[in-house]
Amino acid sequence: MSEEKNIFTQELLDRCISCGYCLPACPTYEITKDEASSPRGRINIMRAVQKNELTLFESLEQSSYCLGCRACEVVCPAGVEYGLMLEEWRDAAWQGKNRPLIVKLLLFAANRRVFVRLMGLFNLRNYKKSKQQSVSLMLGCFERGLFPGVSKSSLKVFDQVSSNPAQGCCGALHAHNGELERGQELARELGDQLPGTILTTSGGCAAHLSSVLGKDRVKEVSQYFFENEMLDSLNEITKNGKKIKIGLQDSCHLRNGLGIFKEPREILKRIGEYQEVPGAAECCGAAGSYALVRPKDSKEIVSKKISEISKLELDYLVTVNPGCQRQMQTSIKKGPKVIHIVELIEMSLQSKGSK
Repeated sequence: MSEEKNIFTQELLDRCISCGYCLPACPTYEITKDEASSPRGRINIMRAVQKNELTLFESLEQSSYCLGCRACEVVCPAGVEYGLMLEEWRDAAWQGKNRPLIVKLLLFAANRRVFVRLMGLFNLRNYKKSKQQSVSLMLGCFERGLFPGVSKSSLKVFDQVSSNPAQGCCGALHAHNGELERGQELARELGDQLPGTILTTSGGCAAHLSSVLGKDRVKEVSQYFFENEMLDSLNEITKNGKKIKIGLQDSCHLRNGLGIFKEPREILKRIGEYQEVPGAAECCGAAGSYALVRPKDSKEIVSKKISEISKLELDYLVTVNPGCQRQMQTSIKKGPKVIHIVELIEMSLQSKGSK
């Protein structure tokens, strides 16, 4: 009899009853129709590793091919916490030479507060302190450099929010890429650093922070805007005398991890003519570091989505996560402008009915 390893929380593994409800919800299974590329198949791989029937190296490919979108959790009748098991899997498997080089570089940068600050060095306008300090804006790591306008819009939309340029990473990147303990540690450090409610513009960061600090402490921007009954402050935006056409790409972790998907849609319906994007709830292929680690697979996943979006003739495609924003901007060559929801909210607040 093989000696069992202690890699996965056995209670989490035991919760899966192998019913197969997760298969149709899994993007990689939809592509391959390979059982090993489904949540049920991957859990069986985890069990084999736990029983020492497979090595971690032999399980490496499927631990990498999984998007970590957690769509399987929504449809699972047994309440399997697949996302947590995936984090445990990568925490064990993605070590040393097994960790992708690009992931090593990303973690190296995000692990040091000085580098995180440097990413936003030229965007000092995005920093402000408030005497109230009951709500703190989480500036994000790479979002500071890639999409500085998101933080700028957040501070304009929410007057009571303060921001601190010295803040570090929330740890989501670490937790999803083989440094689970460090990811939790960084989340707690950020919680100590930022007073009051933490407002975040990233669905992935919101889910991670909520899992460590609690849902009452962390709010995603569309959720916060909706819960604070700010919908009536919005104005319609028109183009050539007609309401703009708006679609939404969900954040997987925001929708599947926190159950937040109604809130951004209600906001967009107040701003223009909202059109549901086919497959909006399905992963766009960004998936944190996935688009960088497995670019070919990422493009295959997003290609069908781009085709559907092009048929809608949208003016704006809205995202609620920086990774999704980058993925859609780089994938859509012709079509709607890709914009973060808080940027569109700012436009709406400034609008008098025409744009």
